[in-house]
Amino acid sequence: MKKLTIIIVSYNVRQYIDQCLQSVEKAMQGIDAEIMVVDNKSQDDTVAYIGEHYPRVRVIESGDNLGFARANNMGIRQSESEYVLLLNPDTVVAEKTLHEVLQFMEAHDTVGAVGVQMLNADGTKAMESRRGRPTPLVSFYKMCGLADLFPRSRTFGRYYMSWLSWNEPAEIEVVSGAFFFVRRKALEQVGLLDEDYFMYGEDIDLSCRLLNAGWHNCYLPCKIVHYKGGSTDKASVRYVRIFYKAMLIYFRKHYAHLNFFARKGIEIGIYFRALLGMIGILPSRLVRTRVKTVITPQELLR
Repeated sequence: MKKLTIIIVSYNVRQYIDQCLQSVEKAMQGIDAEIMVVDNKSQDDTVAYIGEHYPRVRVIESGDNLGFARANNMGIRQSESEYVLLLNPDTVVAEKTLHEVLQFMEAHDTVGAVGVQMLNADGTKAMESRRGRPTPLVSFYKMCGLADLFPRSRTFGRYYMSWLSWNEPAEIEVVSGAFFFVRRKALEQVGLLDEDYFMYGEDIDLSCRLLNAGWHNCYLPCKIVHYKGGSTDKASVRYVRIFYKAMLIYFRKHYAHLNFFARKGIEIGIYFRALLGMIGILPSRLVRTRVKTVITPQELLR
C-alpha cells in the first residue's frame, strides 16, 4: 500500500498543470507516493502533455466533465494509500510541504484532515487557508461586513478564524479543497465527497462531516501558491449559478432542522446574493483586466 496518493482534477488547465506537477514531483521525493490526474474531458492538450512529459503520472480520463466531487471520488476509489491529498491544478507546492504535513499526520492520529498556508499569486496570504463552519450566523457576519471590521473577534471573525496565528499549527473547522490532505481511515468512516455538489461546497461539507464524526481538522503553516480558480471564469453566469447552488445544497443538508421561517428567510437571502452576483457580472466583465504575476512561485515559497 502506498503512503500517499495525490489526486489532481484537471479541466483545460494546460497552462497550470506543468508547474503544479513539477512542484509535486519534487515535494514527494522520499515519500512512497503516487500522482493521479483525473481529467474531466479537457479540450486543450492537457492529457497529451502529461503523457509526454510525466510518464509516471497516472491519468484517468473521465469521459465527461464530472465536476470536482465526482472526479476526485473516482481517483480516491482507484487508490489504496493510507493518505489522500486532493490538490488543485493551479497550485505550486513548496518542497518541504508534503513531508511536514505527512509527519504531522503520523504524529496525530485523531486528525482527519489538514490544510496549509495558501499564498495568492501576489504573495499575500489567502484567507481561505483557515475557515470556520459557515453557520447561518457566521455567514451573516461575513456577508454584512462584520467579519472584516472585527477580524480578531472570535465571534465576528469566525468565518476565516482570523484571530489565529499564520505561523503556528492550529485547529480549524474547514479545510480548503485546493489542498485537502485527508486520512483514508477518516474517509472510510464518513464517506467520500458528496456528489450532489458539482463544484464548490464539497470541501466544507466533508470538513463538517469529519468534525461531526469526532475527527480534528488542522491548519499548518506549510506553504503552497494558489492561483485561485485559474480554470474558472468567476465573472460568468455559470460560476454564479454553480456557486450559489452549492450554498443552497449545503444549507439544506446541514440546517434542515431550522424552523420553516428561518429556512425560507435564509434561502431568500441566498437567492438575493445570487441575483446581486448576476447583476454585477456585466460591469466586472467590462472593466476587468488580467493581472500579470511578477513574483515567481519559487520566490513566494522561500
